[in-house]
Amino acid sequence: MKKLLTFMLVGGLFAAGCSPTESEKEIFEKAMDIHERVITLDTHVDINVDNFTEETNYTQRLDTQVDLVKMEEGGLDVAWLIVYTGQDTLTEEGYAAAYENAISKFDAIHRLTEEIAPDQIELATTSEDVRRIVAEGKKVAMIGVENAYPVGEDLSRIEEFYDRGARYMSLSHNGHSQFVDSNTGERDGEWMHNGVSELGKEAIAEMNRVGIMIDLSHPSKKANMETMELTKAPVIASHSSARAVYDHSRNLSDEELLKLKEVGGVVQTVAFRGYVDGDKHAAWQEASRTILEEEADKLGFELVGWGDIREMSNEERDEYMEMYRTAQDNAEPRIESEVNVNTPPVSVADFADHIDYMVELIGIEHVGISSDFDGGGGVYNWMDASETFNVTHELVKRGYTEEQIEMLWSGNLLRVLDEVQAVADGM
Repeated sequence: MKKLLTFMLVGGLFAAGCSPTESEKEIFEKAMDIHERVITLDTHVDINVDNFTEETNYTQRLDTQVDLVKMEEGGLDVAWLIVYTGQDTLTEEGYAAAYENAISKFDAIHRLTEEIAPDQIELATTSEDVRRIVAEGKKVAMIGVENAYPVGEDLSRIEEFYDRGARYMSLSHNGHSQFVDSNTGERDGEWMHNGVSELGKEAIAEMNRVGIMIDLSHPSKKANMETMELTKAPVIASHSSARAVYDHSRNLSDEELLKLKEVGGVVQTVAFRGYVDGDKHAAWQEASRTILEEEADKLGFELVGWGDIREMSNEERDEYMEMYRTAQDNAEPRIESEVNVNTPPVSVADFADHIDYMVELIGIEHVGISSDFDGGGGVYNWMDASETFNVTHELVKRGYTEEQIEMLWSGNLLRVLDEVQAVADGM
């Protein structure tokens, strides 16, 4: 049974002083029942290998948006843990370092599921695994690879990553890879392959053969359109929203979405504030920053940029972050009362607007849900895994049925997973 705690609804239906009407109560109870029954699956959760040790791990309440404690509290069943590697030089040295980074993250995930907490979470590689593990009352880990850069030019590593448990992989991140152009080309007007490289075409064929879902979330529009022409299997966008709702290069255009529907894929709507509504988020950030600076000043320290933080020693950085978190804690009630009323944050409702749009455009069978937690994701009332119920609650308020909510949360993604594997088996 999923454990749903009332504290996650602060600012929502049962906030202090709120007396819900009977209809609101009925909607809430209906959402609770649905959330208990459906399998909730988030396709994008970034990880830090330092949180996968005997001393520090997901069995504890960590300073992360996802851990087993928060998954239990919010009723999140399945987390795709991400083997992420940032883009670097397309050289032998770059590929070697990227591969080493990727293997460290694969190993960390296996350590969690096989050594640290096998009684609480298990690795799944098929839809049957997911359903069995959830039925056994455990949480599910799955593995996605964000950026195929660690493959280098050795395409045998695609099958190696599959054997290590990966079931989706993007062919680039923020920066052009050896396989495809990145969406970042829109920002700087520079392209490397004009879409998909020759090696990228071989990689797409190999991913089809092996059975790894191709992820469209970071490549360029042209690369994505070409990929969908080349693939023999459905594709996914593991964490992207609708460009027509908010114009950002990380969101998918209507043309891409319609092509994704044509090839039988699914787009996992992402709760990343800058992609959901970047203008709204920027206004909220600016208003909140003033209060945060005032609280930092009271503590006698100055807020600095990420570049300055990177230059600090480990000891200096730990001290700074401790002070920063204290300032954040002190600022939070003021932001709630002074900022959110007049300059509201990007919320679950804004996130659901993207779901609504894409469901209307391409059909409910092709839309899913992702957070990008611990990678910059999170919207107001879904800021960590403990608040996952609030997404289901919002969908029920908008009139989605239990069958539709099940499709959005996991059914569509697991269908694509099955179909990609069927293509591989047929090849």
